[in-house]
Amino acid sequence: MTPGGSLTLDAMSLRLSTVILPYRRWHEGGRAAWTRAEQLGFHTAYTYDHLSWRTFRDGPWFGAVPTLAAAAATTDRLRLGTLVTSPNFRHPVTLAKELISLDDISGGRVTLGIGAGGTGFDATALGQDPWTPRERADRFAEFVPLLDRLLSEDSVSYEGDFYSAHEARNIPGCVQRPRLPFAVAATGPRGLRLAARHGQAWVTTGDPKLFENGTPEQSLQAIRGQAERLADICAEIGRDMTGLDKVLLTGFTPDRSAPLQSLDAFVDFAGRHAELGFTELVVHWPIPDSNFAADDKVFEQIAMEAPAQLR
Repeated sequence: MTPGGSLTLDAMSLRLSTVILPYRRWHEGGRAAWTRAEQLGFHTAYTYDHLSWRTFRDGPWFGAVPTLAAAAATTDRLRLGTLVTSPNFRHPVTLAKELISLDDISGGRVTLGIGAGGTGFDATALGQDPWTPRERADRFAEFVPLLDRLLSEDSVSYEGDFYSAHEARNIPGCVQRPRLPFAVAATGPRGLRLAARHGQAWVTTGDPKLFENGTPEQSLQAIRGQAERLADICAEIGRDMTGLDKVLLTGFTPDRSAPLQSLDAFVDFAGRHAELGFTELVVHWPIPDSNFAADDKVFEQIAMEAPAQLR
């Protein structure tokens, strides 16, 4: 991170990253995707941190942290991360230990994407009843500050409403100081406040209510509103908004897969979001016969040529 706590490398550039879903065995295409992502010049390659996810539930699906550890061992420059980790099946104490280990293995190349979680399969996999939106927000509000401390301090004791830590040791801490960066996914006021206070980046997928029947123009307006609310919160707490990166995870706006149909389509899509202040766009690695299907040649052309056009 820079002294100001930002991941931004060049204020005039829009970074391009990818998210590689962990559905393939490592030696049957899994490893190849991560090494190719580095070769293509992606800034970061993320993966989902779920126990299973949507239409992939009845097929292969592997753990995020072991996958990222393996990716760290087979890449040299590519940043790595989760998009996103949530409290649904994670505890801050054990998660902190895994993250410190992962940051060490990667030589300080890890970003933690973190969100409040939802009502998917992860929400009940441990046998609990699904949490209400209020409880998810309450847990997230406790989870993030505690994880921040665990990754920044050698020893932490804490007793909260949902999470506890008793002299939890985290020596030697992260390679990245004071800790690895947080990219906080949020759209509501409480989540945006957490992003403003604890995040080095803010993540959005747009407004989910617009996915089915909204238009790209409506989506841009909704995302603009989210960014403006975040700016208001930053101003309220005295946070410099320029020190907070803004990340759009694509594929969940009304544009759907259209931006990946051609280089020109992507540059147009990316440019419209760059005008809103976004510093990083994340595209899904192509998956045949899924919502993330895309032409491999076009995808690689976008990876190699779009960043230069977005400077």
